[in-house]
Amino acid sequence: MSNDPRFFAFLKERIGLDVASVGEAIIERAVRQRSQVTQAQTPQAYWQHLQSSQDEQQALIEAVIVPETWFFRYPESFATLARLAKARLAEIKQMRALRILSLPCSTGEEPYSIAMALLDAGLAPHQFKVLGLDVSPLSVERARGGVYGKNSFRGGDIDFRERHFTEEPEGYRITDRVREQVRLQVGNLLDPGLLANEPAYDFVFCRNLLIYFDQPTQKQVFDVLKALTHEDGVLFIGPAEGSLLGRHGMRSIGVPQSFAFSRHVEPVKPEPVFVPMPAPAPQRSAAPIPPKPRPFSTVSAHGVPIKAPQTDAGDLLSRIATLANEGKSAEARAVCEQYLSHHPPAAQVFYWLGLLSDVAGSALEAQGYYRKALYLEPQHPQALMHLAALLQSQGDSAGARRLQTRAARSERADSESKR
Repeated sequence: MSNDPRFFAFLKERIGLDVASVGEAIIERAVRQRSQVTQAQTPQAYWQHLQSSQDEQQALIEAVIVPETWFFRYPESFATLARLAKARLAEIKQMRALRILSLPCSTGEEPYSIAMALLDAGLAPHQFKVLGLDVSPLSVERARGGVYGKNSFRGGDIDFRERHFTEEPEGYRITDRVREQVRLQVGNLLDPGLLANEPAYDFVFCRNLLIYFDQPTQKQVFDVLKALTHEDGVLFIGPAEGSLLGRHGMRSIGVPQSFAFSRHVEPVKPEPVFVPMPAPAPQRSAAPIPPKPRPFSTVSAHGVPIKAPQTDAGDLLSRIATLANEGKSAEARAVCEQYLSHHPPAAQVFYWLGLLSDVAGSALEAQGYYRKALYLEPQHPQALMHLAALLQSQGDSAGARRLQTRAARSERADSESKR
């Protein structure tokens, strides 16, 4: 099935997925899994079944989409939303409820975080409503269930869990007060009739989605997002997507780490782009990663603070390397999240997250992080080589060779620049 492009084209048409953003091996694996489930003996047999069954079409999409989210991911976005929501209510003189959209909403962590943030900020239930959309009926159904495991609660501040959840044997159930603020439904951003004839939204969250599309689809999706966002509204995106919006006339509102963009508000000050120094390429194994001197000051590996916006970016990167080299994966991951909460996104941080996921055996998660690193820094040598090794292990030899060639070109260019 590796040479059959029909499945790639199907996913591109249905959900806009660019095969290069996730790698051919991920899609091929999903096709193999679904072929086994449906007992299709050949690629052609499975393709014919796929064409004749809407349920199977959705099942293949579900097999490719693996949601990765948690409550209050990128906390500053929600703090900024709360401040902007109060200002927006004053601007419209409380004449209507604020309209907020979250898409893709995945399993519900984001739209429920929006509701919790606004309730905690003092907004009354009648002052806002949240709509969550996702292409996956399975994810939407899980979101409607409102029960979450510990993996949905990450970071150092989870006090909100005490306020907005009740503990049950199967997990933590979100309270009706929060649930009633959120409406959830299935929807596809590529559907030309999506939310047709509905008023625009004051705030739209669409994070870490554009990076999975090719440029034409990015433009198509951006036009939809722009139409859904009120002309005085704000669009929240993922850390690696700012340059995309900038190319389409949107501007950061100037609040660091909020990843918030508007059509009319000029940035207070351009957010600096931190370019990390190259890091050593640790071994792809669970063994401790051999340390190597880095050009950052050494920081103790003990007592990792979660809230430290004043922490220097270089110190955090050095701390990540120290913890990873000592095999303290959980602590290293926490500092990566701390970095992303208080500094502009850096390829080196996503590279470390990929490596930590790789060592933990989470190949799909690792692949996503490596690709984010390469999105920010296309010639990042360690990300290229580790992603190549990962693709090779998954049977995608062609994809691995392409990345290895890029890495070799990068190494040659670097050597020539030092002469």
